[in-house]
Amino acid sequence: MRRAIAAVVRKDVLVELRTGEAVPAMLLFSISTFVLFHFALDRRSVDGDLAAGVLWVTLLFAAVLGIVRLFVAEREQGGFDGFLLAPVDRTALFVAKATVLFAFLAALELVAVPAFAILLLGPSPWDAVPELVLVLALADVGIAVVGTLVGALGIQTRTREVIVPILALPLMIPLAIGAARATSPLFLEAGAAAVPGRWLLVLGLYDLVFGLLAFAVFDFLLED
Repeated sequence: MRRAIAAVVRKDVLVELRTGEAVPAMLLFSISTFVLFHFALDRRSVDGDLAAGVLWVTLLFAAVLGIVRLFVAEREQGGFDGFLLAPVDRTALFVAKATVLFAFLAALELVAVPAFAILLLGPSPWDAVPELVLVLALADVGIAVVGTLVGALGIQTRTREVIVPILALPLMIPLAIGAARATSPLFLEAGAAAVPGRWLLVLGLYDLVFGLLAFAVFDFLLED
């Protein structure tokens, strides 16, 4: 199973490095959105709940772009059929695709979060980088799990560009709430406060529940 996961991850990373179809689009969307907020809000900086809301709404919509493209190669080039015929556990494809999506999100945030801080935040949140990284990691796991499940379902339809956002965004509402509430204290104008532990717990439970659900249904979804 590990070899199958590694092979799929390596293939997807190489394809993305050669074509640049997912991450550059996600990055361009995020930075463009931050620029729009910068001028539309007409404020020198934002803080607290507003800052957290702007960040997470932008990241979630950018993630949808990556989810839409996640299974395109398998659909167009017969990858699904090849994987079904291979003597490997079919959940290996789920783990591999979730890992790839997590890597795409991490690459996006390495550039998008500093851009967000420069365009919309004051200097104080830079002191809360470790806490912010923890929240981002927990949220990215949830996005990767739900996004992989929804992407596999949406790729079976002709209108995946419509189906994926319709399915993914409602499922990610609890994640958006938890992530925004967890990061809001980090963006206070008076200086970063401690991250509420209950919201980290919410993100962890979200990751666990949807991870178990995805493992339970992915085999049947792949067959259909």
